[in-house]
Amino acid sequence: MSRLPQSPFPDEAFGTLPKLKLAAFLAGCGEADFATVAEACQIAAPTLSKTATALEEIGYVRIRKGHVGRRPRTWLSLTPEGRTAFEVHLAALSALTEQGRAHQGDDT
Repeated sequence: MSRLPQSPFPDEAFGTLPKLKLAAFLAGCGEADFATVAEACQIAAPTLSKTATALEEIGYVRIRKGHVGRRPRTWLSLTPEGRTAFEVHLAALSALTEQGRAHQGDDT
């Protein structure tokens, strides 16, 4: 099941810190090894596994499994839809920040 955000508000798919960290890291690269992502994002392996699976289920992350020699490896990447959704999410956060700046000093 895939979806793109339909509102000007941040995408709740990135609503937890592990999901946000994973998407931000993957937005900076084409594909990354699971262990590299876990270390760079400081996310425990079980949490990263659940996070990647949740984002895969909505079509935002691709999980590719294979081997390097005889050792199993897992690689993660944002799908084109996931990359777009993350960019929209960042734009929505920026818009909220700008709204806050515009209301700075209001007594509301």
